[in-house]
Amino acid sequence: MAEKLLTYDSVEISFGGKDVVRDVNFSLHAGEILGLVGESGSGKSTIIKAAMGLLGANGLVTKGDIYFKDQNLTNMSERELNKIRGQEIGMIFQDAGASLCPIRTIGDQIFESMKAHKKISMAEAKDCALDLFDKIHFKEPERVWKSYPFELSGGMNQRCGIAIAMLMKPAILLADEPTSALDVAVQKQVVNEMMEMRDIYGTAIIIVTHDIGVVSAMSDNVLVLQHGNMMEYGDAKEVLEHPQNPYTQKLLSAVPRLRRV
Repeated sequence: MAEKLLTYDSVEISFGGKDVVRDVNFSLHAGEILGLVGESGSGKSTIIKAAMGLLGANGLVTKGDIYFKDQNLTNMSERELNKIRGQEIGMIFQDAGASLCPIRTIGDQIFESMKAHKKISMAEAKDCALDLFDKIHFKEPERVWKSYPFELSGGMNQRCGIAIAMLMKPAILLADEPTSALDVAVQKQVVNEMMEMRDIYGTAIIIVTHDIGVVSAMSDNVLVLQHGNMMEYGDAKEVLEHPQNPYTQKLLSAVPRLRRV
């Protein structure tokens, strides 16, 4: 059986003393893709931000534990978490392109990101980046490396953001609505690239989305949330084709699906 990488054990998350996520339990194994689905405000993004210690000043895991392998993330200091963020657990945000600095080239930003975690030269960083760009079928990878974000499309910037998150080859990739701002063609590219990264590196992925189509195209397992509560959790094919919970049935009836490729 694949190694268990991330475990949520009876996790409750509160903001300003009010609980917004309750009694969440799941495990993520090496190479697994887990889809977190539900309507806006269901707690999807909050759940993955908790693992990264990104809940902000008012957010807190008030019950339960989150384990990365045998390390309890909820007990870690900011300094300890910084050793895991990026290197062991990567994160892609909804608009990764917006987090890119507009006045620095993609190459400079890749080098800076990699240098923060290990000793590496610009030439080595470029070799790593161009190799990954080639593996995930970027056209003109050398041009992308030299470009400023404003010289690339929004979709290309998002793809660069995903590539930057993957360059450290993290064991886990947390993806927070990575396709929601993209048109259908680019959305499909991003889905394919994330799955290729799973195949190349064995990366486990949690993808947060309200789009059942993306989940059906990517996920091995699915966790359905409503108002911070787990409604259904299990094999993606089983949950998507034979949902047991009335909320899941309602959610699935409202959204068209992408075909798995």
